[in-house]
Amino acid sequence: MKLLKNILLITIPVVLFAALFTWSYVSKKVPENPAGTVGNTAGNLNNGGLFCEDDGKVYFANAYDNYALYVMNPDETDVKKLSNAQVSSLNAAGNFLYYYQSSSSASDHFSSMFRTNGVYRSKKNGKSSVCLKRVPSPSLSLWDNTIFYQSYSTKTGTSLCRIDIDKDNYEEIQNYVINPASIQDHKIYFGGTGKDHYLYTLDTDTNSIAAIFMGDVYNPIVQGEYVYYMDISSDYRLCRYSLYSQTVEILTEDRLDFFNVTGDYIYYQKSDAKEPALKRIYTDGTGEEVVAPGVYENINATSQYVYFNAYDTPSPVFHTPLYGPVQVETFSAAATAVAQSDSASKQ
Repeated sequence: MKLLKNILLITIPVVLFAALFTWSYVSKKVPENPAGTVGNTAGNLNNGGLFCEDDGKVYFANAYDNYALYVMNPDETDVKKLSNAQVSSLNAAGNFLYYYQSSSSASDHFSSMFRTNGVYRSKKNGKSSVCLKRVPSPSLSLWDNTIFYQSYSTKTGTSLCRIDIDKDNYEEIQNYVINPASIQDHKIYFGGTGKDHYLYTLDTDTNSIAAIFMGDVYNPIVQGEYVYYMDISSDYRLCRYSLYSQTVEILTEDRLDFFNVTGDYIYYQKSDAKEPALKRIYTDGTGEEVVAPGVYENINATSQYVYFNAYDTPSPVFHTPLYGPVQVETFSAAATAVAQSDSASKQ
């Protein structure tokens, strides 16, 4: 009897410890995403990644609140603040958000004395944030279960790195400027920034790089058959390259500053000293319209709206319906949510 009692005294704590360890491991494990998961559109990521839509919700960096993390419905109802973290390069999949955090308030972390810049993962409610890599990162993108991101160092410059969503398998892929925003079918499409400006692909399975088009390519966005890009050698006009026929189409002779391909439209900023304007065309180059005269940036799109702001002026933020007639208005729901959040915090 005494022997049995001693065995139980030893066994029960071991079993409880094993159960606790298993529960802790399972509760912290990040479920894998379905094959082909993309965290955000290339067009949004090339414009700062300030808006990201997933599973019926829009997550956005609210310019009215120092780019803090917010969420809303696609029709701009039920706007809520999730975190004080200053975010960009937003990606979403499953139960999590992935983003670059450039600062935060003390309410989000133990102390604001510590540097908080880095690549982060959090739950979609903004809680349980985890720093995957503490590094300056101009751009990042989620593909399947891997975050591809640019890592900047004053000593080595900009490199392309990768890390799994559960913080494992970190790797520096290339000590070279590669924008990972545009991913399709296990390939990152990017323009050369060294000896040439060709269109390249990086195979996400093997890390091998191949030149696929000897053009002068800047800010490529792959969508289905086509790669849309700004043609450096022809004053940054907008073109598209067919991956099937290997042919080039000129979509507009306008000089571009920024553009976003979304649905059937391309929204772009025309660079012109006399008549600058935000414009839109169909993806085949037809149907040219002026959205708003002036100079704008941060062209982000959701399923219902296109968002933008005046150059070097974060707010107000403007929007227009993605489809249908142009109707530019201020994104007032975001400003109202900030006022409500401030009021609630003072009570």
